Amino acid sequence: MRRLQILIAGDRPGLELRTQLLPLVATVLLLFTGFVAADERAAQVFRDGEAQVVPAFSDSSKWIREHLWVETEFDSDGDGRRDRMQVDVTRPEQTGTEGLRVHVIYETSPYYSGTGNNDPRWFWDPKQELGVRQQYHQVPPGIEHQPEKEMISNGHVRDWVPRGFAVVHSCSPGTGRSQGCPTVGGRNESLAPKAVIDWLNGRARGFTSPTGGELVTASWSTGSVGMTGTSYNGTLPLAAATTGVDGLKAIIPVAPNTSYYHYYRSNGLIRHPGGYMGEDIDVLYDFINSGDPDRRDWCNCEVRDKLMLAKHDRMTGDYNEFWAGRDYLNQLQPLKAAMLMSHAFNDWNVMPEHSVRIYDAVRAKGVPCQIFLHQGGHGGPPPLSMMNRWFTRYVCGIENGVENDPRSWIVRETKDRSEPTAYPDYPHPQAEQVRMLLQRGGQNRGGLVSFSQAGDEQQGAERLIDNYSFDGATLARAESTEHRLLYATAALKQELHLSGTARIRIRLASSRAAANLSVWLVALPWTDSKRITDDVITRGWADPQNHRSLTESEPLVPGKFYDLEFDLQPDDQVLRAGDQIGLMIFSSDRDFTMWPDPGTELTIDLDQTELLLPVVGGESAWLKAVE
Repeated sequence: MRRLQILIAGDRPGLELRTQLLPLVATVLLLFTGFVAADERAAQVFRDGEAQVVPAFSDSSKWIREHLWVETEFDSDGDGRRDRMQVDVTRPEQTGTEGLRVHVIYETSPYYSGTGNNDPRWFWDPKQELGVRQQYHQVPPGIEHQPEKEMISNGHVRDWVPRGFAVVHSCSPGTGRSQGCPTVGGRNESLAPKAVIDWLNGRARGFTSPTGGELVTASWSTGSVGMTGTSYNGTLPLAAATTGVDGLKAIIPVAPNTSYYHYYRSNGLIRHPGGYMGEDIDVLYDFINSGDPDRRDWCNCEVRDKLMLAKHDRMTGDYNEFWAGRDYLNQLQPLKAAMLMSHAFNDWNVMPEHSVRIYDAVRAKGVPCQIFLHQGGHGGPPPLSMMNRWFTRYVCGIENGVENDPRSWIVRETKDRSEPTAYPDYPHPQAEQVRMLLQRGGQNRGGLVSFSQAGDEQQGAERLIDNYSFDGATLARAESTEHRLLYATAALKQELHLSGTARIRIRLASSRAAANLSVWLVALPWTDSKRITDDVITRGWADPQNHRSLTESEPLVPGKFYDLEFDLQPDDQVLRAGDQIGLMIFSSDRDFTMWPDPGTELTIDLDQTELLLPVVGGESAWLKAVE
C-alpha cells in the first residue's frame, strides 16, 4: 500500500493536503468537505499546524532501536584514525516493516555517560588577589567509563516518535563511547553533530562498532532534521548550525551557552557562573571527560593542559583568540537553520545575553527566528505546541504560517510558562533608553532620577570599600553600609514595563591597581524574593583595567579616574506600583567574582555616571509612572 503524509488544517477554511509518496503501491483516499480519511497507521498527521499523535506510532514496544557509530571528518584524539561518534536511534516500526521514511529530531550531549562531581577541591579557589597567577586546583578522579552502554538516552522519544518522527541521540567527542577529546566549544563539537546529520542524509558512514564493523545506513531517514536540547545540549544545536550542514532545517536551543568567554568572564572580569563558584573551562572539561580511558592522558595533555590552562588566562580575564574560537557569534555566517531560541531572564548560570546576542544576529541575517523568554531560572523549553509548530513548518515543510507569528513570546510575571504573551519583537519595539542620573547619599540610599527630573546641582563623588564577606542580597537590604552605593527612584505610582538591555556609564577611581566592579539593578523594598517579580532585576560586571579594550588590560593608577561603559544582562519585566528601582554599585560580588582581600576603595564620580534604562514608552512612560 502506498502511504500518504497528510495534514488536516483545522485552523483554516477548507482543507489543506500534503502528500509524501512512499515506495509501496496504491492507497485509497476518501475526501469529503472538511474531512480526510486515510490509513493513518503509517502516515504523519498534521492538524492545526502541528504534528499529531498517531496510534500506529505510539506502541513503544514496537519501536525500532539501533546503536551505531558515525565516522566524522576529524581525528581529535591523535590516534591517526577519524573519530567515530556513538549514536542511537528510536524510530517507528513502520520504518522497518513498511519502508516508511521519517524526519528526525536530534539531541547530542556530553552528559549522557556520566559526569564528575562539584566538590570544591576540583574548582579554582576564588579567594585570590586580582592580576596574580593562581595556584592550580586539584585534578578530580577520572569519570568511570561505561564501555558496555549502548542506549544513550530516552529523551524526547515519547514526544516525537508517536508523532511520526525518529529520535536520534549522540555522545559528544570524548564522552561516553564516542571517540576523540572533549574540547568545550572546540571545532570538533560542531563537526560531530554535522557528521551525524550527514549520515542521516547518506553523506557519511555509519558502523556497527567503534572500530571496524559493518556499514549502517539511514535509509529510513528523509534527511530533514531538527535539533533541540537544554544548556550544553542547547549549545550543540547552534554549534551544528554554524557549519551550514545541509539537512539541518531547524534548531530550538534552550538556555544555550553561546560564548564560553561570556560564560566565564564579563567585560574583562573573571566571573563565575551562578552556583559554580571557582569553575572555569578546564573544570568543565574534567566534568565531562567520560570517554575512552586509553586516550584520556593524551587529551588531558593536549587539550586541557597545553590549550586551556595555557590560554584561558585567569590573570587578566582578557578576550583572546582562545575565547574567540569558542564564541559562536563569530561563526554564524554559514547558519541557515530556522531558530526558535529559549531562555530565562533569571538564569544566572547561563545568562540571558547568551541567547539575546545570537537572536539579534540571526534576525539581522534574515534567517527565520523567534525567541521565547520566561521569568524562571536555568532551562525551560518553550511549550511543546510551540516547538511542534516550529518543527512542523521547517522540518516537515508544512506551511502552517509560523513565520507570520509574533517574533517574541514572553512569559509574564504571574503566568505559567505554558502561557506566554506575544510581542512584535524583543526588545519591545516601543522601548527607549531613559537616562537616569544619580543623586548623592548612596551609602544610605541616594536618588535615581531621569535627566528631565534632575536639577543643576553638582552631586560630587562618593566612596565604597570592597569586602567580599557580604553578598549582594545583604548589601541591597542594608539600610546603611560603606560597602556599596545604592541609588533608588521614587516609588512607582503605576506599572512600568522594562524591556531590553540596561547600560551603565561610570567614572571611577580605585585605591589599588586592580579592582572588581559589580552593578545590580534591584526592585525595592528588598523582600527576599517574596514579590511577584524577582528582587534582582538584572546584573552586570566589569574589569576597570579593561576600560579601553576588551583584549588588553592595564593596571589602574591609584586615585586616577577612568570611564567605563558596559551592558547589564537583558531583561523584560513589569514592575508594580509601589516598587522602587535601585541601582547598586559595589566591588566584589561574593556569588560571582574573585574574592581579593577587603579594603580596596572605589570612588564614583556621580556627575559623570548614568544608567540607561530601557523603558517601554520611553521618557513619557517613565514620568507617568513616577509623577
